Amino acid sequence: FDQTSFAKFEISGLAALQRIAGNDLDKAVGSVVYTQLLNGRDGIEADVTVTRLGEDRFRLVTGTAFGGHDMALLRRNGVEVRDVTSAYACYCLWGPKAYSILAGLTGDDLSFGYMKAREISVGYVPVLAQRVTFVGEFGWELYCAAEYGLTLWDTLMAAGVPEGMRPGGYRAIDSMRLEKGYRVWGSDITPETTPLEAGLGFAVRTERRAGMKRPESELACLLLDGGKDVALGGEPVRLDGTPVSRVTSGGYGYRVDRSIAYAYLPPGASRVEVGVNGRWVGADVTTGPVYDPGHERIRATPGIGW
Repeated sequence: FDQTSFAKFEISGLAALQRIAGNDLDKAVGSVVYTQLLNGRDGIEADVTVTRLGEDRFRLVTGTAFGGHDMALLRRNGVEVRDVTSAYACYCLWGPKAYSILAGLTGDDLSFGYMKAREISVGYVPVLAQRVTFVGEFGWELYCAAEYGLTLWDTLMAAGVPEGMRPGGYRAIDSMRLEKGYRVWGSDITPETTPLEAGLGFAVRTERRAGMKRPESELACLLLDGGKDVALGGEPVRLDGTPVSRVTSGGYGYRVDRSIAYAYLPPGASRVEVGVNGRWVGADVTTGPVYDPGHERIRATPGIGW
């Protein structure tokens, strides 16, 4: 997957960044932290990963469309930030054969774990490899200087295509992230929703989470009956015949062969109806991801079964 368009910022000044981040960013060099940037009401202003590259050097990655918004947010909060989006290409190698493909292209150690980053060589290209995924499969985000981008792409394709690897697009990413329950800022999460409402309490450090209000509604995964009706976002949701919410995002999950949608619902709801194609379609409410709920794939030990 080519994620070169994702916005990338170089940041210095841990204290200022930590003040608006929900999670604890003060980790060892080489750590990758998933966090939200929060406003004074604990609403989610941004949904990002932050990699610690040095004692006072961090790289923040956010969505393609959110770069301007997030940079302004950081600067308003006193964070020293530099936009390096155009300086780096990013290709994501994810899937069951990701390890064997990458191991054949480098002599460097690939045993570093999930949510860790290391500098390696891929073929003749120097790369920052991050054990991060947005599709729920084992693998890496591979960052290289933009001038090496074509060479890195060709190197990966030459090694991967004989193994059955194929390029995928953002629609494929969206389908898989729905199965895995990964949120998208601007639809599933917004400045009006808190991490606790969004099911992201795990990404908030203990002292900040303690001050958050208990949510009256929570983002839930809906599995629509049958497979012909697909919600895309904005569709009404009713509980016991009463409208209570709207779909935040939806689509079809091809690995689980189900129509999936997300909506904020009162805790404890188990069955709802979604308005799709002019009629009400039943849906089961489930918690946790519907694909690999135990996170065994993304946390797998490199080289063992993958």
